[in-house]
Parts: sequence; structure tokens; C-alpha cells
Amino acid sequence: MAEPIQKKRRQFCFYYARLCNITEAARRAGFDTDCAYEEGVKTLSMPRYRQLVKRLCSETPLSAEAQVRAGLERLAFGQSNDAAYLVCAEELPSPAQLARLDLYNVSELKRVKGGGVEVKFFDRQRALERLYELAAGADNAAAQRELFAAISGSDPGRKEDDDGGA
Repeated sequence: MAEPIQKKRRQFCFYYARLCNITEAARRAGFDTDCAYEEGVKTLSMPRYRQLVKRLCSETPLSAEAQVRAGLERLAFGQSNDAAYLVCAEELPSPAQLARLDLYNVSELKRVKGGGVEVKFFDRQRALERLYELAAGADNAAAQRELFAAISGSDPGRKEDDDGGA
């Protein structure tokens, strides 16, 4: 049974608020690859969904670190189906077809003698390592705050009163 379009549009909004990429958000929400960008734009043009995106973005604004994390997640966990298609295609796709391909994980494309295509990908292992480092950094920052709170005798989750009293 086909998924209702409203559910896909809501999922698109959640993905878009996190990824800031229309095509990727639409694909992850379940829209067909061939029309993902168009469906994303159509969804964003509807006041109901535009408001949802605005609300989601205001609730969880993307810091620079969150944007880097989202990009690293795409590199580490993204699909390479479109790049495989490009390599296996009998002839090169048209510019319109190329525009619809998700080549985010591709670091280099090169035509080789004989008509083939050479594709180099970003290193998924390196992206995973960077994600781990970001997570470890966040854990270290939390541990540092807890240590400072323990040393100073304050509760790290409690806000201080204006007069400095308890």
C-alpha cells in the first residue's frame, strides 16, 4: 500500500530541518528519486509545511557543528547507488539526468580512455572516525562541566539566582 503523501511531506520537513538539503530530505522521506527535488520544492511552497519547517528549525537550530555532523553522516551512511549507475551505464546520462543523481559521496569523477568513468568516493571510514571524535568531544565537554561543578560545589543542571544565593 502506498504511503500517504501527507506523511511523506511531514517526514520531508523533519529531514529538511536537519539536513538543509531539499533533494536528500525528499529521498529520505520516500519520494521517488526522479522527482525528489520537485516534490521537496512543492512541499516547501505549501504554507502548512513551511510553518512546520520553520517551527522545527526554531526548536533545534543547526549550529555549525550540527551541520558538519549532518554532512559527515551523509558521507558515512549515504548510498552510492547513483554513482554505481553512472559507472555501469552504457552511455553517459544527459545533463538533466545527471542533475538528479545523488553524488554527495563522490570526491572525483573522471572520464577515462575508452569511454568509461572513474569514480572516487570520500572515505567513509574517515567520516565515521570524525563522527566519533565529535561525539567524544561532546562527551568530554559534558565531563568537564560535571567536574567543574563538583569542584565548585554547584549543580551543573541548576541555574544560579541573580543574587548568587541558593
